[in-house]
Amino acid sequence: MKRISPKARAALKKLLGKRLLESEADRLAYAYDASGLTLVPEAVALPETTEEVSRILALSYEEEFPVIPRGAGTATTGAPLATEGGLVLSFTRMNRILEIHPQDLVAVVEPGVVNARLKEALAQRGLFYPPDPASFRFSTVGGNVATCAGGPRGLKYGVTRDYVLALEAVLPGGRVLSLGTRTLKGVMGYDLTRLLVGSEGTLAVFTRITLKVLPLPPARATLAAGFSSETAALEAMQEVLSAGLLPAAAEFMDRVTLRAVEFEPREIRGLLLFEFDGAESAVKEEISRAVDLLRSRALFLKEARGPQAENLWELRRSISPALKKLGSRRFADDVVLPRSRLATFLHRARQLSRAKDLPLAAFGHAGDGNLHLNLLFHPSQEPRARELRREILKLVLELSGTLSGEHGVGLTKKAFLPAEIAPEALELMRQLKRLFDPKGLLNPGKIFPPEVT
Repeated sequence: MKRISPKARAALKKLLGKRLLESEADRLAYAYDASGLTLVPEAVALPETTEEVSRILALSYEEEFPVIPRGAGTATTGAPLATEGGLVLSFTRMNRILEIHPQDLVAVVEPGVVNARLKEALAQRGLFYPPDPASFRFSTVGGNVATCAGGPRGLKYGVTRDYVLALEAVLPGGRVLSLGTRTLKGVMGYDLTRLLVGSEGTLAVFTRITLKVLPLPPARATLAAGFSSETAALEAMQEVLSAGLLPAAAEFMDRVTLRAVEFEPREIRGLLLFEFDGAESAVKEEISRAVDLLRSRALFLKEARGPQAENLWELRRSISPALKKLGSRRFADDVVLPRSRLATFLHRARQLSRAKDLPLAAFGHAGDGNLHLNLLFHPSQEPRARELRREILKLVLELSGTLSGEHGVGLTKKAFLPAEIAPEALELMRQLKRLFDPKGLLNPGKIFPPEVT
């Protein structure tokens, strides 16, 4: 891969002026994400318009230097990092909410809009954008679309792909595409919009995103339930869902996680957080039914609203930094399993972690089968940790699961892609990549492992 040539640098400076960042300090600021990896780009561009993005990608194609799209850098897989040098394309300045239309239940945004800011603007109009990754206060809508982010409310409301109606996207070479429709239905031709959602910036660059939004639920309540074991908690969750209740969220925290966040009382070794929303009467009825189902199993039950409920969800969002107390390094994976096999998986994964004498934390969106696994270790234990990670991910596939639910593949999971994706499907994906990006300039080195020659 070529580096950015003097000719290309001159053209970028002419286009962007001071919005082309080249100092070492500026480049280091864009050299990391939440994966723990550090890869320094050659330069950083801060475009403000679709036209500028188009001209940058046209220049990249002509001069053959890589371009790496980047949101807020909250990814856990290394997806927005410069693996081969090149130009990081940061969307911090393309951060406008262009339209909110209550009658159509549509919002149109630029990719740099922070998820939380969109939620706040919608709430002022009585509207609601459900996808809520743990990083929603910092992560951008463009980054969420690039990874098909989910979050706790995926159980009831689905994930990002369920809300993307249309995209304005720029291809390598600078061509601008308008994909999808503003309407809730539309089946004219292949669904290229859905293809680009979750493509991690490897096929095209988003410059405008049209989203479906919903009316804001008038009432919301949280029910916390603590159990004497992880298995008891997961079985109780199944009982609630099997009874016909559909909470907005059903979150799980295992005993290792609870120890990290210093949750009291200590005898709680499995915790569930349910969120119910809707009409006030419906929320009250669903909470009452859930309490009746859980009363005989749980060591404690607590209903919370308003600030008290937010405190419980802040506890959930504090898990990732709290786990650093248990190991200076970690392998983080977000796997998904059939709900009926979660308890079996966790029991067998715990056996594997005990055999390697390494702590394994499991928490997350158990309501839709999505567990965040954090394998914690110190540098001297890394070879053992790598072996354990392989064994655990193999177990996920044995139990009919998938190796990524909402974080994508990026750099940290690409070696495992052939274990889940059949060779024929993997080759078709490579062909799609070559069709969209024939010179391999857009976010190179991501998703696909090196081809065997």
